[in-house]
Amino acid sequence: MADYSYVRKEMLPEREPPASEVGVIGWLRENLFSGWFNSILTVVSVVLIYLILAAIVPWLWSPTWGAGSLSECRDIVAELGKEHGGACYGVITERWQQLLFGFYPEELRWRPILTFVGLFVALAPVLFTDAFPRKMLWFTGAYLFLAPWLMWGGPIWTPLLVAAGPALGFVAFRFVARAAGTLAGVIAAGLVPILWWLLAVGPVAGAIQSVVPLGIELVESRLFGGFMLSVWIGVVAIAISLVLGVVLALGRQSDLMIVKYLSVGFIEFIRGVPLITLLFVASTLLNIFMPPGTNFDIILRVMIMATLFASAYIAEVVRGGLAALPRGQYEAADALGLDYWKAQRLVILPQALKISIPGIVSTFIGLFKDTTLVSIIGLLDPIGLTGSIRADANWNGIVWELYGFIALLFFLSCFSMSRYSMWLEKKLRTEHR
Repeated sequence: MADYSYVRKEMLPEREPPASEVGVIGWLRENLFSGWFNSILTVVSVVLIYLILAAIVPWLWSPTWGAGSLSECRDIVAELGKEHGGACYGVITERWQQLLFGFYPEELRWRPILTFVGLFVALAPVLFTDAFPRKMLWFTGAYLFLAPWLMWGGPIWTPLLVAAGPALGFVAFRFVARAAGTLAGVIAAGLVPILWWLLAVGPVAGAIQSVVPLGIELVESRLFGGFMLSVWIGVVAIAISLVLGVVLALGRQSDLMIVKYLSVGFIEFIRGVPLITLLFVASTLLNIFMPPGTNFDIILRVMIMATLFASAYIAEVVRGGLAALPRGQYEAADALGLDYWKAQRLVILPQALKISIPGIVSTFIGLFKDTTLVSIIGLLDPIGLTGSIRADANWNGIVWELYGFIALLFFLSCFSMSRYSMWLEKKLRTEHR
């Protein structure tokens, strides 16, 4: 019987995939023209995008950077014969420094610029631990006390004495913990620096300054403004609220009844009150509860309220991360013989914070955008400055250009935070390694 079976002895050579399945054409077919319905949607979307850009681009493409008033802008646009008019960028050219620095003295603007540059240097070893040496963390710690001094000025002794507060708290913790236990030591470590800052720093700094006068020119808070003010409030509130939020999250899960209920009460109260209400309390009511003659800086009050507000939300985000950890992680830390604080620092919190990164960054972005609410209580952030700029007869009627410039500043800042959080999540992803 004849054998009709056939066995290939040689493999066929590889062939290139069809041109319609790879490259740009393949991507278009897969994503935009995968069916008749998607093809119709693609065509309609392209037409709508074209109509929108045809109306916006001529308005944006406007050679009015050198105009000195709104009327000059209109004359320039009229000479070009633009159907849709054009943006008046002269207001940005003339007032961009005011939008950035507010009424901060022009000859002293090197100080906020230096503070801003120092911020990136201080954050570099914290945000990118692998790329920078750990020795730079010394500058990060010093920056916490130097930055307020650069912004406000005054005697050099004030930041040095403020920096002594944590050292006094550590000494108080060592002595009190030996005599009365760890909990009493922790309370003393928090209470001693606060009393030192509130009661002793001012008089002691004044006394030293009278003997050894050394410092820089003082700048009043009423001169702070612009995007600088938003960044200043946002950075301080973000940095402190993260630490305070973690402490509140741990306090809410504590077995100590007083610590637990104090944490729960604080979190629920703050989360149940709008931020604008807290800002009004900071601007109008807080001085009522202070001793007569006390001059509590308005920006400092706003920073405190913004920090407390963000810390309550951070606490809930971190609590979600703690709840998401398997029970075995806690049992593994106990099996290693770690005490509570070592277990939290080495095992629990690193994993909980990794899980909580998206929620934490979302809270930070929301807080940074909410700094514009300070315009309601009279602080001249970028939104507040638009009113004074438009009150000028030369720029009366300008709206889109100012708010567009401010929106661009906030978008770049918030987009950078979002990109960093995604990079950090990818870096810390270990489950697929």
